[in-house]
Amino acid sequence: MYLILKKKTLACVLSGIAVLCLAVMIGSGLSRHEALPVMADSVSWGLSFNTPDGIPKGSASEEELKEYGAYYLGDTQSKTIYLTFDAGYENGFTEGILDTLKKHKVKATFFLVGNYIKTSPELVKRMVSEGHTVGNHTMTHPDMSGIADPDDFREELEGLEKLYSEATGKKLPKLYRPPQGIFSTENLEQAQRLGYKTVFWSLAYADWNNDSQPTRKQAFDKLIPRIHNGAVVLLHSTSQTNSEILDELLTKWEDMGYSFGELSELTGLSNS
Repeated sequence: MYLILKKKTLACVLSGIAVLCLAVMIGSGLSRHEALPVMADSVSWGLSFNTPDGIPKGSASEEELKEYGAYYLGDTQSKTIYLTFDAGYENGFTEGILDTLKKHKVKATFFLVGNYIKTSPELVKRMVSEGHTVGNHTMTHPDMSGIADPDDFREELEGLEKLYSEATGKKLPKLYRPPQGIFSTENLEQAQRLGYKTVFWSLAYADWNNDSQPTRKQAFDKLIPRIHNGAVVLLHSTSQTNSEILDELLTKWEDMGYSFGELSELTGLSNS
């Protein structure tokens, strides 16, 4: 026996089937993005320090980020700090920062923008020769979460890789920090497909505005009480305050029992 349906009835049936199929897909978790609902859209990386153990919570958890080869925190059972600097340009303070790092035998990661490598290749060479790591902060520092075209996204990262190789004769380590900490699930997936580990941070403070630099006290009031096991610290090498306090800051952290690790240890990536 054949069942004959009117057009209106058929439309209702098909519509119901479509809704049912969509519900099944959502319920079964077939969409990979369901694993990170908070990152379905563009998100600015942020931290909450209102935790009983003093370990900050990020915009996404360690477990969520690791699905995409991303990190913001190290081993919270270890008194290890991972020191990182972001730099879009040279502001006259990097030499002093490198001198202080050398004094304390600390290896840091410098996330650089294309302009920095173009204008200050000798400083980049010094970073590398003294055992520091250079990471990818993109060619032009755009909001990478807004770049949907894979070729455009790749160009931002591979353009910096080329500049780094021309300046140092080496391959750039595949460490990536999204400009301004703005990201999305798609953004993390794009970086992962290019072989990158995305690195956020678990401690930072307002040090980037050259027209309104924090005082020494303001800096220490943020950076000393909030330091924690496994901290990935973000400082800007363009900051005069950072250049002036770094020696004392590292000494204070060392006196608190902290040592310094390298992001290559945290992410499993080689520096070379």
